[in-house]
Amino acid sequence: MILAHDLGTTGNKASLHTDDGRLLSAVTVGYPAHFADGGVAEQNAEDWWSAVVQATRELIARSEVDPGQVTGLAISGQMMGAVLLDAEYRPVRPAIIWADTRSGAQTTALESVIGRDRAYSLLGHRLNPTYSLEKVMWVRDHEPDIFARVRHFCVAKDFVIHRLTGRLATDRSDASATNAYDQALGSWSPEMLSAARLDHSLFPEILDSTAVVGDLTADAASATGLRAGTRVVMGGGDGPIAAVGAGIVAPDDGAYVSLGTSSWISFASDTPVYDPLMRTMTFDNVVPGSYVPTATMQAGGAALAWVSELLDPHPSSATLSALVADASTAGASTSGLYFLPYLLGERSPHWNPDASGAFLGIGRHHGRAAMTRAVLEGVAFNLLTCIHAFRESGAVVDRIDAIGGGAASDVWLQILADVWGVPVRRRSIVEEANSLGAAVTAAVGLGLVDDFSAARGLSEVTAEFTPDGSRHTDYLARHQVFLDGYASLETWNSGRFPG
Repeated sequence: MILAHDLGTTGNKASLHTDDGRLLSAVTVGYPAHFADGGVAEQNAEDWWSAVVQATRELIARSEVDPGQVTGLAISGQMMGAVLLDAEYRPVRPAIIWADTRSGAQTTALESVIGRDRAYSLLGHRLNPTYSLEKVMWVRDHEPDIFARVRHFCVAKDFVIHRLTGRLATDRSDASATNAYDQALGSWSPEMLSAARLDHSLFPEILDSTAVVGDLTADAASATGLRAGTRVVMGGGDGPIAAVGAGIVAPDDGAYVSLGTSSWISFASDTPVYDPLMRTMTFDNVVPGSYVPTATMQAGGAALAWVSELLDPHPSSATLSALVADASTAGASTSGLYFLPYLLGERSPHWNPDASGAFLGIGRHHGRAAMTRAVLEGVAFNLLTCIHAFRESGAVVDRIDAIGGGAASDVWLQILADVWGVPVRRRSIVEEANSLGAAVTAAVGLGLVDDFSAARGLSEVTAEFTPDGSRHTDYLARHQVFLDGYASLETWNSGRFPG
């Protein structure tokens, strides 16, 4: 059997799989995140480790499995963060996670040295405060006493891998999400590190996602209840790993959307995809030698969770389901109500940390259902802009498979199909796509399956939502209104914190 962990923003999902990756059971253990004014987004890295320990023990107990039957494990983790460790590999401060946007000045400093176009061609990503390199620079510039103790940098899954094996390393998918990785060379970029004025020694060795990092140490075995010596496979970042879980492992497999806390459109490609306007990005894939062009927005499912919390003082999954059900017949953009889903600034397509969320056109007649519908449509409109960016770069996006918690909603998937004008298909793996992708990565790394094509047979399409031609035409016109709304507020957003 294979054990997989998915370190998300709201919790860690542990899942047990057969040797070929089929899901048997899963357990989720939550942990908090700290968000504050000024773009602060942080978590305690020790909470990740505690959640991994607790979820592993609960999973093994619930499944009534002999820990000795677990052949190996792998990790999927949230990307683009910064975990800073001292010489003893202890965190020197809270981890700065992907949503943090404090490092605007550091981004500007990099741009002045490298240039935006050069950086994008080198990295496959644009310079932006959401990336790891800029976050490390921010700590150096704003917390010099803390930074003086820093000896190692890593991201979420790497921290857990070190706790499991005693070896600090990262993989190519996560390395390619740091803004410190030369995608053509496949190594840390001397040019970027020089521009950032950071020493190469801070950065971990880079392995393939399928590499066996090492064996579970005695201390880690004691903590988790697993057998000492259990093999640990590197795994990867949650975006590329999710593509594997969705069965998207080659260009012919089409595109997928993840409707989790953040949301993204992605697909597999043999080469990087560069957008002249730099709206999209390209990660190295966990599938060796390939890439995953991606357009990620900051708050997808997070926007829906936020409106649920806003409209109900005691939100629950039942509350959210009821709101979405009511939204199925409500009018939002049809009655002039729009929502800009920029609650955490924005990455794709605008790459603007100053962007803010807003309801536009709200009237006295608009109620809970209309506001919820506007949020669902706002996420759909934003991702439509991303789809257009891919098409303008030459990519074919003619069907999209849906994963993530939001994919359980018939209402939302039909809205997405109508807004995008392409069939949207729900797969049988919805919330477990990341952990499934990690399990397949482990199976390949351990030689239990021949290659990543095994992922295609581990989930299936369970529902298809066909776009209504008339509604799509109307949505295209309203998409332009949505874009105009953002453009109208762009100057106001950039000046709303004077001084």
